[in-house]
Amino acid sequence: MRALRQHELVGPSALRIDELDEPSPGAGEVLIDVAFGGLNFPDVLLSYGKYQFKPPPPFIPGGEAAGVVKAVGAGVTSVAPGDRVAATMLHGAFAERIVVPELATAQVPEDVSLEVAAATLLTHATTWHALVDRASLRDGETLLVLGAGGGVGTAAIEIGKLLGARVIAAAGSDEKLALCRRLGADATIHYGREDLKERAKELSGGQGVDVIYDAVGGPYSEPALRAIAWQGRHLVVGFAAGDIPKIPLNLTLLKGCQIVGVFWGSFAMREPHKNRANAQQIFEHVAGGRLHPHVGLALPFERAREAWEQMEQRKLVGKAVLGWRQDGAAVT
Repeated sequence: MRALRQHELVGPSALRIDELDEPSPGAGEVLIDVAFGGLNFPDVLLSYGKYQFKPPPPFIPGGEAAGVVKAVGAGVTSVAPGDRVAATMLHGAFAERIVVPELATAQVPEDVSLEVAAATLLTHATTWHALVDRASLRDGETLLVLGAGGGVGTAAIEIGKLLGARVIAAAGSDEKLALCRRLGADATIHYGREDLKERAKELSGGQGVDVIYDAVGGPYSEPALRAIAWQGRHLVVGFAAGDIPKIPLNLTLLKGCQIVGVFWGSFAMREPHKNRANAQQIFEHVAGGRLHPHVGLALPFERAREAWEQMEQRKLVGKAVLGWRQDGAAVT
């Protein structure tokens, strides 16, 4: 089988497609014939050895994939050969066939394409865990989304609206902000032209925002926190800007607010049953037309470097997916 592997920790230039032996499922495991894999920012970090987990090269990147179950190991009861599934993992998804634990899979409804399914779980499961499990976002609250034009950002807009929040989307380009408005954002902030703190305060009627969804870090975290409401929750999701900010802790005292860590990968490993239930709920909303994962770029795995570079340069709008095949044909 073919697999995309990272051979050195120097970024996308060291990605190559290799021929490997096909894996076999053990007890409690599922073998999936992969159609598409979803690219996420942690894949970029992994390619430089900058993520929390540092697999030694050569390794197969990729944290999510969608395809069809080819075989199951002993004791597997919730999926069977022929089922359409999506799966998540720390890395290893970007191969033609993958083996994952049964609890790492979620059934994909028939009216959800495998391409969309591969673009759904990491962004939406992370965001669902953040807004529902960690922030307890409530109907009528105001949500500020940083990095709103990317994969997790667009997911945060839609899930925030689904939960009844008023959503303010912040991003760095007119194209991204236009997408945010199409997805339902009530107001937008352009990083390059507007003062994030002052504009967020203004758009929240001077009261501040109740929840901040921060997958960006860098220079944006502190001004966002300064615009938080009394007893607000600042969700630390990631650091796409590169720098990990140093926050003056007196701000949490003055605002009576919380800085809340969101490490979805660790949650998924520690609470796999709850994570799987979240995943199935997300797919029900996608199938029902209440969530719309946005695929901004779809390329064959042979062109993976292009997708990596677009994500690294923050040119992506929405999610990128890479494909091996669709209905038996190569993805073009």
